[in-house]
Amino acid sequence: MAIVVVLAGSWLGYQQLADGGCSGQIKLTVAAATEIAPAVEQAAQQWTTDGANVNGTCVAVNVTGVNPSTTAAAVAAKHGVSLTGLGSGGKSAVLPDVWIADSSSWLLRLRSEASGFVPTDGKSIAQSPVVVAMPEPVAQQVGWPDKKLAWSDLVKKMTTGNSLRTGIVDPTRDAAGLAGLLALGSSVGTDAKAKATQVGALRALAAGSSSLRDDLLQKFPRSLDAADLASAVSAAPLSEEDVIAYNAERPQVKLAALYLDPVPPPLDYPFAVMPEVDLTKSAAATGLREALQQPSFKNQLAAVGLRAPDGTVGAGFAGPVGAPQASPAAQAPGGGSEGAAAAGLDARFINQALGSWAAITLPGRALAVFDVSGSMLDKVPTAGGASRAAVTRGAASQGLALFDDKWAVGVWIFSTELVGKRPWKQIVPISPLTSSRAQLQDSISQIVPKPKGATGLYDTALAAYKNVQDTWQAGRVNSVLLFTDGQDENPDGISQDKLVAELKRVQDPKRPVRMVIIGIGPGVDRNELETITNATSSGGVFIAPDPAKISDIFLEAISSRSGAKG
Repeated sequence: MAIVVVLAGSWLGYQQLADGGCSGQIKLTVAAATEIAPAVEQAAQQWTTDGANVNGTCVAVNVTGVNPSTTAAAVAAKHGVSLTGLGSGGKSAVLPDVWIADSSSWLLRLRSEASGFVPTDGKSIAQSPVVVAMPEPVAQQVGWPDKKLAWSDLVKKMTTGNSLRTGIVDPTRDAAGLAGLLALGSSVGTDAKAKATQVGALRALAAGSSSLRDDLLQKFPRSLDAADLASAVSAAPLSEEDVIAYNAERPQVKLAALYLDPVPPPLDYPFAVMPEVDLTKSAAATGLREALQQPSFKNQLAAVGLRAPDGTVGAGFAGPVGAPQASPAAQAPGGGSEGAAAAGLDARFINQALGSWAAITLPGRALAVFDVSGSMLDKVPTAGGASRAAVTRGAASQGLALFDDKWAVGVWIFSTELVGKRPWKQIVPISPLTSSRAQLQDSISQIVPKPKGATGLYDTALAAYKNVQDTWQAGRVNSVLLFTDGQDENPDGISQDKLVAELKRVQDPKRPVRMVIIGIGPGVDRNELETITNATSSGGVFIAPDPAKISDIFLEAISSRSGAKG
């Protein structure tokens, strides 16, 4: 009887082990931002040790720390697009099954350029507020830790005097830099004076920009020597985790973290399952995310200087002096507080901010071509009754002020019969802003509608494309920026079929030209405009149904690298 009992117990135990065990292997690859990778790997190891499986098949998780910009470039290349500021990731790059970038802004930027990029899940698994990092002696001079500052205070210090040397990690390559750029932009207002102030602040940031976060961190002072403090970077938007990691190395000059208003979008670490992943790996990814929602993960995040998705902290979190126990909700650029995984981000505002940055920091050549047909005399109610032409002149003036001296710009106008039967007229050829800024600024006053003029769109688009191609320069983005409020109405001009055929014929991969068309008001035909840009190698159509929004649409167009049809 004893032997029977022992054998029965052994069989029951075997059955329980067999039911809870697994066989085979599902390999799940995870690319995580470098700072969160150790916590994710620890949680994944615990999950697999506890018997991670999908329908009885074991799951093996391989977590790799990767800079989000590297993965973003690879994803973009796979979809045949590119992002402003990023090099090519190479179409042969192997993408992970799961991507944990440091910010949802990467997902939004990719979606705005590549409609086929539709990852699933996307829920936040961690958070790190974006702060302004200052050497503690400098921070004390501006009232830290007792005084609460705003971004407007920082902008004022950046644009008046030379006491504050600002830096930023290139916002096209760094999510914390982008969040700081968004917060700065939303703090200065929208009138002409505010825009000028913003341009000054952006130029100050650009002067101290770095391509890599580690490079920027090296620019902070290494000693309390007065000369070192005066010559080093004294303020830069970084993540709270950056400040924690920097101070953990026990530098002679520690960094203070200033939590400014309005609160920038935090780094929110979205858990994104890649579109190409099959159902089995998708199920494994779901299991991993559930493991990352366990209470123990909050403490693992705290150990690497990160917060839980709701902004609270786990045991052992060594936050900077003055750090809140729970980070406040970010203010979405353009208004409205949002606490969702997307961290209050909006693709349009991201593109506008990056458009401003690109105009200031990236070298380029652009031929700006303005519609002066009779319909440009129509009034814009949302602009106080100003004409479409007046609104366009204002946008052109603001855009020209934004462009850095590294740019070269030309101005054309078009309607019908401006020079004999020719519908377009050159006002200023593409010229370096270093020597022609005043002339170009004066040329804007010539964007005056021809009262009974029609729209010679097709001939003008072709001539402008050929002009930029003929004067093409390497190492720059060579673009046509064409503004129009109507459809082609030129009986003496070429047909749409002829235009498309010619654009395809003259294309030269060695001399690429971006054809960007900005439609103004309700009279444009998106299909007509997209037919034109689709015939070129790159470019896009951007519509401003409300002409008063031309400036915003213009910035979105500048930031697009690969033809978003937004």
